[in-house]
Amino acid sequence: MAHKVWHHHGQMSEAFRTVMFLSASGGLQDAYTYIGRGKVFANAQTGNIVLMSQAAFNGDLSRVLHYLIPLLSFALGVAAAEVIHIRYREAKRLHWRQLVLVVEILLLFGVGFIPNTLDLAANALVSFACAMQVQAFRKVHGYPFASTMCIGNMRSGMESLVVYFHLHDKKVLHKALHYFGVILLFAFGAGVGAHCVGVFGNKTIWFSCALLLVSLCFMFIQDEEEALKEKA
Repeated sequence: MAHKVWHHHGQMSEAFRTVMFLSASGGLQDAYTYIGRGKVFANAQTGNIVLMSQAAFNGDLSRVLHYLIPLLSFALGVAAAEVIHIRYREAKRLHWRQLVLVVEILLLFGVGFIPNTLDLAANALVSFACAMQVQAFRKVHGYPFASTMCIGNMRSGMESLVVYFHLHDKKVLHKALHYFGVILLFAFGAGVGAHCVGVFGNKTIWFSCALLLVSLCFMFIQDEEEALKEKA
C-alpha cells in the first residue's frame, strides 16, 4: 500500500497543471529579488557566482557577501528538502513534496514583511525556499526539468525538437512542447513579478505564495482522485 501511495504522489507532482504554477512562481521569485531586493538572483545561482566573483576581484567584500549568502542559502535549501524527503518519504497523510511546498509558502509569506534594510536576509530566505522547490520537483510527465531556471529546459527542448524533425515522432514533439511551455510560464511569472514590484513592493512575493498554493491544491485534488480510483 505504501508503494502505491508513493507512486500516485510521484505522478501528481509531475502533472503539468502542478508544474505550470511552480514555473510561474519560479520566474516571479527571480524578478522579485533582482528588481526589488538589490539585484540578486533567487534561482539563477550561476548569475550570482559571476557577480560575486566580479565583486571579489574588485575587492568589494560587502558585495561578495551580498551574493555569497544567498548562494549558501540555496545550498542549504537543497539539503533541507532532501532531509524532508528522507524523513517523510513513507508518510501517507502528507507527501514529502507537499510538505516542502507548505514550508516554501510559509517562508515566502514571511519575506513579504521584511523591510529593504534587511534585503540580505530576504534574499537568503527566497533562495532557500527556491532550492527546496528545485530539489523536490524535478520531472514533468516523466521528463527531467527545472521549475526555477531555464537553461536546462531550453537545452532539452531544442534537443527534443531536433530529434522530432529527424524521426517525426509525435511523442518527442510532445516532450519538446512541455519544455518550451515551462520556459514560457517562467517568463510570464518573471514579467508579472517585475511589473508588480513597482506596484506592490516587497509584498509582491505573496503572488508567488498564491501560485504555489494553487500547485499544492492541485496535488491534493489529484491525490483524492487517485484514492477514489483505488476504491472503485
